[in-house]
Amino acid sequence: MVAGLVAAWAISIEHFYLFCFSAFLVGSYAAFLQQFRFAVAESVPAGAVARSVSLLMLAGIVAALLGPEVASRFSDLEGLPAFTGSFLGLSALMACSFLVLALFYRNSVPAEVGAGGLERKLGEILRQPRLILAMTSAISGWSIMSLIMTATPVSMHQMDHYSLADTKWVIQSHILAMFIPSLFSGILISRFGVVRIIGCGLVIMMACLVVGYDKPMLMHYWGAMVLLGIGWNFMFVGGTTLLTECYRPAERFKVQALNDFLVFGLQAMGSLGAGLLLAWLGWNGVILFSLPWLLLPLPCLWLLRKEARQVANAS
Repeated sequence: MVAGLVAAWAISIEHFYLFCFSAFLVGSYAAFLQQFRFAVAESVPAGAVARSVSLLMLAGIVAALLGPEVASRFSDLEGLPAFTGSFLGLSALMACSFLVLALFYRNSVPAEVGAGGLERKLGEILRQPRLILAMTSAISGWSIMSLIMTATPVSMHQMDHYSLADTKWVIQSHILAMFIPSLFSGILISRFGVVRIIGCGLVIMMACLVVGYDKPMLMHYWGAMVLLGIGWNFMFVGGTTLLTECYRPAERFKVQALNDFLVFGLQAMGSLGAGLLLAWLGWNGVILFSLPWLLLPLPCLWLLRKEARQVANAS
C-alpha cells in the first residue's frame, strides 16, 4: 500500500529515483506473494498439490481483468499528473488484499510437514535430475515470459506505433492466457504426468517465438503473447509441482529459497534486459535471444523420458 502512495507522490513531484524506490517496494511485495504457492503445497496431500497450485493461480484471471483496467482508467485523473491515479489504484487493491488476509487466513501445517526428518546436504539434493528439471523449467518459463512480456508493449506502442488500447488488449490477453489454463493444467498433470506437461509447455513457448518472429502485425503480437502465457503456465505449474516432490520436509526451506532466488533473480534480469535488447538488437533480437534459454530443460526432459522407457520395458 505504501509503495503505491510513494509512486504517486514521486510522479507528482517528478522524482525519478523516488519512483524507482517505490518500484523496489512493489517487487518486495511480489517476492512474498510468490511464497503462497508453497504454503498451498504444504497444506494439502501430495496428490492434490498440482490442482491446488492451479486453483491458487486462477486468481490471476481477476488480476488480468482488473489490473490493466485500474491502470488505464485511473491513468488520467483530472487535476493529477498522468499515471498518478494508476498507483493510487494499486494502493486500493493492496488494501483489499490486506483485508482478505487479515480476516480469512488461518495458518495450518500438516503433521507430516512439521515433523521434519533427515536432512540431506544441498549438493546431494541438487544432483537429482527431477529437481534440475523443476528448476530449469521454472527458470526458463519465467525468464523468457518476463523478457518478451516487458519488451512487447515498448515494441508495440513506442516502436511500431500501435495505440495504447491495442497494446492493453494484447497484454491483457497475455495475462489471461497465463492463468486461464490453471482451470485444467492441474488435472492434466494428474492425468498425463508432470514431465509431459512441462514438455508441452516448452513446445508452446517455442511456438510463441515462431509466431512472433520477423515483422509482427497486431495479430502476430497477440498470438505470440497468448502462446507465451499458456506455455508459461504449463512450465511454472509443472515446475512447482515437480519441485515439491524432490525434497523432504526438513529440506523444504533451503530448496524453496534457492529455487526462488534463481527463478526470480533471472526473471529480473530478463525484465531489466528487455529494453537494452530492444535498443541494441530490435524485436527479432529479443526473440532469438530467448531461444537458448528454452533449450535448458531439454537434457533433463530427455534423460527422464529415457529412464521412464527403461522402467516400462523392465516391467
